[in-house]
Amino acid sequence: MPNGGLTPRLRPYGDAALLVDLGDAADEGVLRAVVVAAAALRDDPPPGLVDLVPAATTVLLRLRPGGVTAAAAHVRRVLGAAPAAGGPGAAEEADEAAGAVVDVPVRYDGPDLEQAARSLGTDAAGLVARHTDRPWVVAFTGFAPGFGYCVQEPGPDGSDGRTWDVPRLASPRTAVPPGSVGLAGPYSGVYPRASPGGWQLVGTTDVVLWDLERDPPALLAPGTRVRFRDVGGSAPAEARSPAAAAGPDRGASPVRALEVLAPGPGTTVQDLGRPGRAALGVGPSGAADRAAHRLAQRLVGNPEDAAGLEVVLGGLRVRARGALVVAVTGAPVPVRVDGVARATGEPLCLRDGAVLELGTAPEGVRAVVAVRGGVLVPPVLGSRSTDVLAGLGPAVPAAGDVLPVGDPTGARDVVCDLAPPLRVRRDGAVELRVVAGPRDGHVEGGAAALADRPWTVGQDVDRVGVRLAGEPLRRALDGEVPSEGVVRGALQVPPSGLPTLLLADHPVTGGYPVAATVVDADLDLAARLRPGDAVVLRLVPPPPT
Repeated sequence: MPNGGLTPRLRPYGDAALLVDLGDAADEGVLRAVVVAAAALRDDPPPGLVDLVPAATTVLLRLRPGGVTAAAAHVRRVLGAAPAAGGPGAAEEADEAAGAVVDVPVRYDGPDLEQAARSLGTDAAGLVARHTDRPWVVAFTGFAPGFGYCVQEPGPDGSDGRTWDVPRLASPRTAVPPGSVGLAGPYSGVYPRASPGGWQLVGTTDVVLWDLERDPPALLAPGTRVRFRDVGGSAPAEARSPAAAAGPDRGASPVRALEVLAPGPGTTVQDLGRPGRAALGVGPSGAADRAAHRLAQRLVGNPEDAAGLEVVLGGLRVRARGALVVAVTGAPVPVRVDGVARATGEPLCLRDGAVLELGTAPEGVRAVVAVRGGVLVPPVLGSRSTDVLAGLGPAVPAAGDVLPVGDPTGARDVVCDLAPPLRVRRDGAVELRVVAGPRDGHVEGGAAALADRPWTVGQDVDRVGVRLAGEPLRRALDGEVPSEGVVRGALQVPPSGLPTLLLADHPVTGGYPVAATVVDADLDLAARLRPGDAVVLRLVPPPPT
């Protein structure tokens, strides 16, 4: 990498994101280049920036739709003036971005300590000495809120902390306790909460990495320096775990509310999400079918970002407390009020005590219920959305829950509006437009291989993603890519060759190559897919970079 500035490769990521590729994982300077580039782009962000996600070798820029070309020109200008990795000023800029050192006392009592030490050609004492002899820096976050991927700083002799190379477990654990200190590849990290994991566990700490009562809730962010310190001893019988987010108050009796009689198979509270939180390891989440959500809110006079209920396949029954105005959009579920059939896509008046019931959707997946004044569950990080993957936001509603409804004073007049039609081909397949990349070179035939065969929606469908079934793609390159940011609409290709289309609750980062990305305008169509639906992917030109 030349010393005259950073010269990344810019890869379109659909039409609403740009991947700034700073080099190969084998490049000794790439991790420092990521820190420098991320700091430079935070200080001088491109137009339309929504979020910035540094990762192992890349920086992902999430943008407003249509902003890729302008952002690419901006990135070239800003990074062309940034100090290159290894060049004059690079160390100083990276150190400035790193800031103060967070002390993490560790009991080196992990079940994989000896095994990890052997993989490094040393013993347990040698691993502990090496792990604690100099600081680490958070290169990027992801996997779970508050989880930081830390790399060790180079030593005074220039030795590179990336020479850590600890293999992941052949069979990941189904549950790793919170506070577990792990190693994998060149990284070390601390699990903020109980979760599955394949890292080798070498110790435990009582430091709380994620606490919603703290501002910011994440102790670690990209650029944070960390010092692991050996304190001896062993872990207590029960490690501490951050408190779960509060759910609806079942003892509350607000004047205006929806009382849940039956939640159906998958009802959550959603608004338009919490973008801009990637530095905390938090994805945007929010309404899966954004058009249906916005329409429902407009129909009852709410702002489009008000919170409502997203109902999977129907089955919801709620009772009105107080006189309410509601609207149902999205999947064409049968709607009844006190047993009388009513229409979707229009405002409905509910008297105090009236029961609203949604039947089973004959097509589509998600219906949206909006109520004038909005659903007023407590916000988490500026949003009332439930992120099922990250475990953030209000708990999933259960029978007996009472969901408070806001004051309608100040709401707009109720309006008539129309839902956009579902675009279906003559052969009955739903067509999704996709842009190639950013990692289509990892698939034989590239993104064209995705578009030259029919796909069917498999049985694995949720807010995280949709698994497609069909003739498997062949991987041109084995293994995973270095962890990098992902977006809603990314088509990941795992070793099975069957793509997964990521939806609203996707992780912040991922390690499977993304062969193509659905354009922003078609993401709501993707959220309406249900098992058995036929899907055709149509390649469209990428935005110029």
